[in-house]
Amino acid sequence: MISYAPLFKTMKDKSITTYTLIHVHGLNSRTIHNIKHGKGISTFTLEKLCVALDCTPNDVIEFIKEDNQKI
Repeated sequence: MISYAPLFKTMKDKSITTYTLIHVHGLNSRTIHNIKHGKGISTFTLEKLCVALDCTPNDVIEFIKEDNQKI
């Protein structure tokens, strides 16, 4: 499972709001909605978030393995 908890922590630490991501950095509001609801994002979006927040993918997403998850 992918968690976006690191993204919200990074945003808070850097004082960047979702409004800023949408209106300054050009992320789609639907993308922000999907993130808030735990849906997947593309690597293109991940890259845009990393550029906007000046961070790495680990500062945006976290992989959490579920006990019954098969590989």
